[in-house]
Amino acid sequence: MASVGSSRNKSRGILVIEIMKTLICLLLLTGLTLSAGELTGKWSGKFDITTADGETKPDTAFMNLKVDGATVTGTAGPNEDQQWAIRKGKLEAGKLTFEVVPEGDEDKGLLVFDLVFDGETIRGTVTGRDGDNKMSAKVDLKRAS
Repeated sequence: MASVGSSRNKSRGILVIEIMKTLICLLLLTGLTLSAGELTGKWSGKFDITTADGETKPDTAFMNLKVDGATVTGTAGPNEDQQWAIRKGKLEAGKLTFEVVPEGDEDKGLLVFDLVFDGETIRGTVTGRDGDNKMSAKVDLKRAS
């Protein structure tokens, strides 16, 4: 009889462990979904440019982002009035990547954004060119009020 009771306890223990695993997975998925949803909105902050000759120029950035699953759409630019469409936008595990073609003409420039979204800020780097000139920039954005 002791072995029957022991067998039941093991079965209950396994069932409890499986339920806990399922709950943890659901909580993690819910957290990832909430983080992606929190990215949607307007963001503004610093865009510090470093030119090919090493000169640093402080500037500003403004983004209006929308997330649908892992796809990010919206606009980005130096301010709310001067915006360009985001293309190839993705958010995967907090990593936000996309491209922007200023002026809508890739011959005039292409900016590649490699950013991290931590729920509160968007930070990272941008590389690209403005016409024939290579550049990079550091981005540090917070939700616009």
